[in-house]
Amino acid sequence: METTDQVTEGSPLKSTEEEAGTITASSEAELKKKSCKEVLGFSKMTHWRTGVFFLSLFLCLTVVFAFSFIIPCPERPQYNISWSRNFSEAATYDFLAIDNANSDKVMDVLFVLKSAEISPNKTCVDAGLPSPCLFMVALDGTKGQTLWEKPLNAGFHWAQCGLQTQTWHCLLSHSDTLTAIDKNTGNMIWQQLQPTGLLSSLPVLSVPDLDGDDVSDVVLVASDDTQTQLILLSGKTGAQIGSTVIIDSFAANDHLLHQIKDGSYYVLLQNASGLYALALWRIAAKAKVEPEPSLKKSTVFEKNASATTGLVPISQSKGGRLLRFMDSDVSSDLVVSSDSEVTVFDGSSLEERWKFSTTSTIGKPSFGHFNNDNVLDLVIEDDVGNSTKRITILDGRTGGLLWDIHSLASANSPRPDAVHTTNSFSVFMFWGLVASESNSSEPLGRDRCSYMLYPLRPNYLLECTNITDHIVTFKATLMERGRHAAYFLLMGPEKEGTQGTVVLFKQKLKEDVHSCRVLRTKPSGEPHSDDDIKEVFNRLRFSSDW
Repeated sequence: METTDQVTEGSPLKSTEEEAGTITASSEAELKKKSCKEVLGFSKMTHWRTGVFFLSLFLCLTVVFAFSFIIPCPERPQYNISWSRNFSEAATYDFLAIDNANSDKVMDVLFVLKSAEISPNKTCVDAGLPSPCLFMVALDGTKGQTLWEKPLNAGFHWAQCGLQTQTWHCLLSHSDTLTAIDKNTGNMIWQQLQPTGLLSSLPVLSVPDLDGDDVSDVVLVASDDTQTQLILLSGKTGAQIGSTVIIDSFAANDHLLHQIKDGSYYVLLQNASGLYALALWRIAAKAKVEPEPSLKKSTVFEKNASATTGLVPISQSKGGRLLRFMDSDVSSDLVVSSDSEVTVFDGSSLEERWKFSTTSTIGKPSFGHFNNDNVLDLVIEDDVGNSTKRITILDGRTGGLLWDIHSLASANSPRPDAVHTTNSFSVFMFWGLVASESNSSEPLGRDRCSYMLYPLRPNYLLECTNITDHIVTFKATLMERGRHAAYFLLMGPEKEGTQGTVVLFKQKLKEDVHSCRVLRTKPSGEPHSDDDIKEVFNRLRFSSDW
């Protein structure tokens, strides 16, 4: 017992070390076994992760390969910077429509010619028509190639495109006929005889569906010295809807369809004594349209309507032309332009916003953005005498003067136009002959030039194209959404309908910049070189958002 006790008590360290050694040995064995299992599991997970990685890489490379080689990338249309088409022994008219007539996302041009033939394979005789006849022509905006040609009976009255009727896009009045045409194919959708005794005038009014065929319909307006007639036509067939509506003792010289914010429609009629509105529901009721269309009535306007004619008086501005433009609230304001004044009316209440007095207004105002308040501004040309015109840009919101300049009133100067840019301003184009501020005594050896104005450099002009041919009509426009802008000139004989050489010319807007002359119209606090001004125009990017 002592021996045993002695050994146990006398060698405690040895006993502890042996026990520790035993525990350590067994722990190491367990750890080695556990470590092998963990390493083996980690190895399996590594293989899985590697497989997933290479699979993902393979899929990515497959997608890249597909988009690069198998699925073709969309190609931008290639366009010519400028092009022209000549038509000999032809006549043309003051009609030029810019629209997308094919699927290349570039705007195209439509116009009307009178000729015996438009091409060797397209003649009046081949179409079974007396020669010469009319041809409505659509040209590709990229290179000026012919898209289609539609022969029609001669005797051109008017043409209008851009009508929202679901089934067709252009309407022509010619000879004794109305013809609706598809802009994409040139196919005739329908053709009807002109209503008896009626030679309607522009604009043609596209109105909501009145006859229940789910196609927008059309209102024709025509006037003589004693009365105004309104005729409703089916947009689907061209047939007359109901009877003719006649307003006696009312000779309208201009008209426009206007939608109030409450959803009601009114036909605005301007005559020698003022501006009046006639509700579309009244026109449909007087025409005895069956079944009666569902059209809204404006209680605000109807309380002032005449008990006999239904006309609602708006203003007593004498004569003039009607126009429409968009304000910042995306509602249509109205412009009445007469010889002595320009008046703007609120699009909702038709109350007068502002008025600007003129000496003798030339043609219709045009529109563009001179400032960045998102309201279109007005460009007015005013004949101030001594063969001089004043070109004025007015604030669309207030009527305040934003910019003006005097120019020689050169003969055959087209109406001004503008193209919007991505920075909320517009490039304005107008025609005339402007003297330079730096040398106003400089001899003027030109008859007529085009000018470009950019609002951020208001004291400088680019004097560009000097066209000597007779300009029938002119249009500046955006050709491709967010991309290049261009202008078109339709030139031909001075007398409308007279045969000669007709030329349609297209030019990229910025292509003229390098050849333009920089004019300093007013002293500038921060002088810029000619190259600086041209570089500003060269850097512009154009937008379709007005």
